[in-house]
Amino acid sequence: MAGCVGTTPVHYQSLDSTAQLAPNMHSQDKHVPLYYSAPDAQLARYTQVMLDTVTVYNGDDQQFGTLSATERQQLADYMQTQFGQTLGQRYVLTSMAGPATLRIHLTLTGASTSVPVLSTVKQILPVGAVLGTLKSAADKPSKSLGSVTYAVEIYDSQSNRLLRAFVAKQYPAAENIPASLGSLSAAETGIKKGAEALLTQLE
Repeated sequence: MAGCVGTTPVHYQSLDSTAQLAPNMHSQDKHVPLYYSAPDAQLARYTQVMLDTVTVYNGDDQQFGTLSATERQQLADYMQTQFGQTLGQRYVLTSMAGPATLRIHLTLTGASTSVPVLSTVKQILPVGAVLGTLKSAADKPSKSLGSVTYAVEIYDSQSNRLLRAFVAKQYPAAENIPASLGSLSAAETGIKKGAEALLTQLE
C-alpha cells in the first residue's frame, strides 16, 4: 500500500523560484498551493514558447517515494510530450528567444503510484463507485490512485526574468478506472490534466 499514498507538495528548497514562491492566496485552487506572479507580468502578449527539457527534481525534499530512476524519467519524458503538445495548441513552439517568447521550465518534483488491482476493484464494486463519485465531486484524490507534483517556472525568454511560478499537484478523478490500470497511469493522467490547466493559468 505504501506506493499509493498521495504526496502533498512542499516548499521545495532547490528550485530556482524557491525564494519567490509563497502560499497561494490568489484563488481557491487547491491544486496550486504555492504561487508567484510578477506584479507587471503580461503573459497575454506572448505568442511563442520555448519549452525547456523537463527536469527531474533531485533535492532532499523530493517526493518520489519508491519510484525508480527509470520510472521518474519515464514520467518526465511523458510530461515533455504532453505539455509540448498542449502548449502547441495555442503557442508557436520555438527554440529561439524573442520579444514575444516565453521560456517555460518544468520540474517533476514527486509522484505516487497506484495499486492497480486494488484501485480497480474498489472502483468497480458498487460501494467503491459511489465513494469514488463523491470524492470526484469534491475534487479529492483517491487513496488508491497515484498523483504527480511538479513546479512550473515561466520566464521572459530575452531578459530571463521570472514572470510566474507555481507548484502543483494533479491526480485523476476518483472514479477514473483507466487511470488505475497501471502503476504510473494515474500520474500520467495528472500530467495531462496539468498541461491543460497550464493553458488556463497562462491567461
